[in-house]
Amino acid sequence: MTAAPEMRCLAHRLLTYEVDLGTIAAPSESATLRVYEKLRQGLVEFAGVAAFQSLASRALTIARTEAPSLSAARVAADGTLQGLGEVEHPMDMDTDQAGEVGVILIARLLCLLNIFLGESLTLGLLRVTWPREAIEDCNSENERTT
Repeated sequence: MTAAPEMRCLAHRLLTYEVDLGTIAAPSESATLRVYEKLRQGLVEFAGVAAFQSLASRALTIARTEAPSLSAARVAADGTLQGLGEVEHPMDMDTDQAGEVGVILIARLLCLLNIFLGESLTLGLLRVTWPREAIEDCNSENERTT
């Protein structure tokens, strides 16, 4: 089962924004890790470390069903993501595949946030960190393309 199209779209938008930003700000760190860390920081403030760690662990477990290469990744007790570098830069994976792994992981995390917090609060938390153009409503974009 794949993540909701709106959450995949939103994950893709956030990752694209971070890729563009990363060419200037932090080119050595992956876009997936930057998005994850920004989500972690915001949600730890909102719900605490234990809540985020639990949510992130569940999202990673679900994401592994779609991207088995995530088996090398782990969520630490403080909620940080470890082992993602091995997933995003293996010798036998091209850039598109690595990017898809990031979309899957972030989309799963966003899906769980949406389930537990609701759409309004989830989008509100994202707006604290990212500009509006990075999190435009993917529902309206999906409607235009179908």
